[in-house]
Amino acid sequence: MSLALFASDEHKVFELDFFQITQAGEPTHPSEPTLEFDPKSQTITSAKRSFTPFFQGKTLVSAIGNPLTLACFSFVPTIEPASVGNFTTQAEAARACEEKQPDFLIVSDDLAQGYATALIKEVKAASPKTKCLLFLYRETQEVVRDAINAGCEGVCFVSSIGMGKEGDFTKALLAVSQGSTYYPQEVKDKAGFALKPLPDLSAKELEVLKALCLGLPNKGIAERLFLSTETVKTHISNLISKFGVSDRTAVVVTALRCGF
Repeated sequence: MSLALFASDEHKVFELDFFQITQAGEPTHPSEPTLEFDPKSQTITSAKRSFTPFFQGKTLVSAIGNPLTLACFSFVPTIEPASVGNFTTQAEAARACEEKQPDFLIVSDDLAQGYATALIKEVKAASPKTKCLLFLYRETQEVVRDAINAGCEGVCFVSSIGMGKEGDFTKALLAVSQGSTYYPQEVKDKAGFALKPLPDLSAKELEVLKALCLGLPNKGIAERLFLSTETVKTHISNLISKFGVSDRTAVVVTALRCGF
């Protein structure tokens, strides 16, 4: 016997396999892929511990189209204290972000009304400090490119959720909360941007750019390249200038659009 939660007829969010009743030695749903979700498992417990600090002293707005999924998400103990608004539409979430200026916006691409990428663009204009993390049900090139072009700090596929500390949700939160970006390789591959010339960069600037695209924060870049954090800041400032953009997120987005 299992309990399944659905975002819509097309999108299964996750299935909770508490136990299965079998007949003649066969599982109840032999043809359906399942994602085991035991909240007391070591994998889930470890993941919750690892991302709990990300929300301490922070505020969060979530925008998810399916009301049941939104309710379940907003009542997660590690997320609930930071939550200042939970909505199913673009307009509601945009108003809340403008009013509350949250630290994070977590949004899915199945909004009941409006579009996730349009919401992110609105929020970036009205609340520049808000870090946006977008989860995609649709894994098409057009959707992925639109998500990257919207300028959100992190883009992940819903299909990657459920892998504990190794899943994209935890890694994305870590990167975004440290002021970096997160675009996993699967997202980059699906975007499939054609190679285009980059600005004239030094060898060290290229190394820093690669580290930025991997989602490393300044401290992580410094440790990886054996540089001081001040030197890393200088290289990032030079990259921003050479790419002609306003911040490090835009540097990463522009580099990805060049096929870097």
